[in-house]
Amino acid sequence: MIVKKAELAAIAVRADGYPPDDMPEVAFAGRSNVGKSSLLNLLTGRKRLAKVSGSPGKTRTINFYVVNDAFRIVDLPGYGYAKLSRSVSENWGDMVETYLKRRKGLALVVLLADIRHKPSAQDAQLREWLRYRGLNMLVAATKADKISHRAVAAQLSLIRETLALSREERIVPVSALKRTGVEELLAAIEGALYPPESEPCAAE
Repeated sequence: MIVKKAELAAIAVRADGYPPDDMPEVAFAGRSNVGKSSLLNLLTGRKRLAKVSGSPGKTRTINFYVVNDAFRIVDLPGYGYAKLSRSVSENWGDMVETYLKRRKGLALVVLLADIRHKPSAQDAQLREWLRYRGLNMLVAATKADKISHRAVAAQLSLIRETLALSREERIVPVSALKRTGVEELLAAIEGALYPPESEPCAAE
């Protein structure tokens, strides 16, 4: 997949602010400060599409981006930042759950996990919730440039074990800094958006 165009389409905190459910969507979810904004900018080739903040937990909205006029990337608010109040954290949980339950066009959820660390209990809970809802998911292991090549395999095994992933469920190590893993992740997204039995897509 070649991303030729990407632009912000909507910012929402409630379902009535979502854009029409008229094209497939790929949602990105993960803990605060996992590198989501940097990865989205890299995938779309836009340096400032998603704002990168030095303050974890800054994004408190659901941001919808139209890509190639063919599908949307949906940036879900991060979770798990300790300094957030319980009321704010609970509101974020409700916001994300409402989106995941309501969007009929949701083709894939990309769960971001920092490759340097064992996934959190919240990561595991989200993974179980996605499984329960029957939603298609893959894991993007971010910040792969922060560990040695020899350590990558062990950390991927730890992520797979902690999240109880099946052999068929993919983990893609990525680095926004080194610009690695992008083609593999875009190919996985394209496969979820447009399975082999579907018609060729305009995003190619």
